[in-house]
Amino acid sequence: MRVVFAGTPEFARVALERLHAAGFTLPLVLTQPDRPAGRGMKLQASPVKQFALAHGIAVAQPMSLRLDGKYPQEAAAARSAMEAAQPDVIVVAAYGLILPPWVLALPRLGCLNIHASLLPRWRGAAPIHRAIEAGDAETGVTIMQMDAGLDTGDMLLVERLPIADSDTTGSLHDRLAVLGGRLIVEALEIAACGGLTRTPQPAEGVSYAHKIEKAEAQLDWSQPAQTVARRIRAFNPNPGAATLWQGEALKIWQARVDAGMQGSGHTPGTVLAAQADGIQVQCGQGVVCVTELQRAGGKRLSAADFLRGQALPAGTVLGV
Repeated sequence: MRVVFAGTPEFARVALERLHAAGFTLPLVLTQPDRPAGRGMKLQASPVKQFALAHGIAVAQPMSLRLDGKYPQEAAAARSAMEAAQPDVIVVAAYGLILPPWVLALPRLGCLNIHASLLPRWRGAAPIHRAIEAGDAETGVTIMQMDAGLDTGDMLLVERLPIADSDTTGSLHDRLAVLGGRLIVEALEIAACGGLTRTPQPAEGVSYAHKIEKAEAQLDWSQPAQTVARRIRAFNPNPGAATLWQGEALKIWQARVDAGMQGSGHTPGTVLAAQADGIQVQCGQGVVCVTELQRAGGKRLSAADFLRGQALPAGTVLGV
């Protein structure tokens, strides 16, 4: 089976690696153009591009695939490359570009998407973040037959995965990436035998995982402690939950609800106690215990290491 792969970040690279290891023919990879990254803001290839080049797979990086869009020449060149690749199927994982109808119709088996949620819940760009932020007990991976809608296509394979109370977007992402790589290999092996069954998504339970905006990273201490703790886990590692302290941003990387300390009569954001095992902060309802944090320009530190270099006395109000 000839597979054209379209993806960009680490989540997609894991799937590409599994397809390569399984022996599928990979004549072409599509990925986003190189972007500035790091402190020097030098152009950096995506994880998918790095894997493809390391394994001798041809790479195309169009700005758009719309033949009538802003970059028609790049789209036309990508179309020629894809037609020359003669794919039986196109596998898509966190690619970052909308596939126009001509792409969906190109391979005989269509386009299959690896989506990190239990569709129709959390269609859209940030399903892992939103599942943790909402307090979902489970998530999973859906292999979907792509259509012209936003994650609206028929489901082909679904597998569930529990979300632990300690999961961050980073830790859950890594488990879902492995699951997605395994499921897409299974899906293609079943497809090769003509055995894939398409199931329309339910009309009920639709929700959208909107893209994470940087402004969301600012913690609102007036929210309940459970909500604050979930947002901290959801925004770890990106964009990182933050609050103001002494006029500068203070990143909060790890925190838990402190069930043994309710707090009362304090302004939300008030530090109630600062000890080696954590910094207790008043929320609108309840208290969170911050266990890992980072000053602007500094390193991520445990609460104990942070407090060795900086006092954070009780009564300090964060977020002001």
